[in-house]
Amino acid sequence: MNEFVRCTSRMVPLLVDNIDTDQIIPARFLKVTDKLGLGENLFADWRYGADGKPNTEFILNHPRVKGAEILLAGDNFGCGSSREHAPWALAAFGFRAVISTSFADIFSGNALKNGLLPLRLSAGDYRTVCALAEADPGAAVTIDVPSQTLELPGGRRCPFPLDSFAKTCLIRGVDELGYIMKFADAIDTYERNAGRD
Repeated sequence: MNEFVRCTSRMVPLLVDNIDTDQIIPARFLKVTDKLGLGENLFADWRYGADGKPNTEFILNHPRVKGAEILLAGDNFGCGSSREHAPWALAAFGFRAVISTSFADIFSGNALKNGLLPLRLSAGDYRTVCALAEADPGAAVTIDVPSQTLELPGGRRCPFPLDSFAKTCLIRGVDELGYIMKFADAIDTYERNAGRD
């Protein structure tokens, strides 16, 4: 995983409530055991028509969102099944964070384990961010993980909650196993000395 300390990016507004994991990455694409190519199938049923051609009306197919790293989503994002492929697909597409007012617990946990930040805002801050995205689609915001704030143009800072362990892992660019492996020498020493007393 890459370290996630700060990210400045435009936002991609997909203001639909209750987007579930099957909409994020349809079940027919879950036969893989790695992340390679999953970004191509992100929101596949919305991005492509029955003929496989891109739906030019869908936001992810608009040239102006190319390179944006923040998805601005509706309420209760990532509900449905617990598939880890959903954050894999979002990250493979290039998203580093998803902003919403709430996330399904399992999606949130899976996202954090894969370096994708589920950034939860208060209802008032969320409305402000949505208004900004509508008024100026090119506006860039900055996520600062250490301070747990989303900075808007003009300097307003919106706080967001983040578990301290997840925060540490994001900043260091490690998952849970990677975090533990940083203590491999100490674990080995303990194991060698265990039971000697």
